[in-house]
Amino acid sequence: MSNPLQMVVFDVAGTVVEDRDEVNRCLREALENAGVPVSRNQVNAVMGLAKPEAIERLLDGAGRAADAEAVSAIHDDFVSRMLADYRTSAEVREVPGTSQLFRDLRRAGIAVALDTGFSRQILDILLERLGWQEQGLISVSIASDEVLRGRPHPDMIQSLMKQCQVVNPRRIAKVGDAVADLLEGTQAGCSRVIGVCWGTHRRHELEGFPHTDLVENHAELRACLGL
Repeated sequence: MSNPLQMVVFDVAGTVVEDRDEVNRCLREALENAGVPVSRNQVNAVMGLAKPEAIERLLDGAGRAADAEAVSAIHDDFVSRMLADYRTSAEVREVPGTSQLFRDLRRAGIAVALDTGFSRQILDILLERLGWQEQGLISVSIASDEVLRGRPHPDMIQSLMKQCQVVNPRRIAKVGDAVADLLEGTQAGCSRVIGVCWGTHRRHELEGFPHTDLVENHAELRACLGL
């Protein structure tokens, strides 16, 4: 029996790229630089969202004005910090087994897509560092600044569907490590909404949100994807 999936949409940081707490740290530092101290847990609560929206929510939570100018300035600072980290850190690496997973999906005729709460600028640096496009492992990718609405809205997945000519969302699996990923996949109507428990969130933090599967390792993920 052939695999019913036509496309798997993976989140990036924490899902297929190892989480070194760099996203959380850079966002905290950008906010602190603007005089808005926030905790790691507060930042984790908005992980997976488009970063300008995450910043807006964190500012609101701190009782600070979340006007467009303030959000933009903090986001620019965050982007600069992330670019510096992803360009220079020797610790940037894929979650072990990711390249082989991508190869096996492509061999099975399943499109491999990436979507992210990052901007395209950050995503492109990561793709360059990891070499996935050059190796032909990625079918398509999209960043939150390329759609009207980021997660938890389904806009990125819907755009990926059009690019890969996938008509039925029931033939898509969404994979991610944050609550926003689970909500995005559910709103898009994906048949499999898979939370990975090795990134920014653990099982107990994800299990209260819509999903079809929660996995602890790549063997479990592969089984969910029919590999």
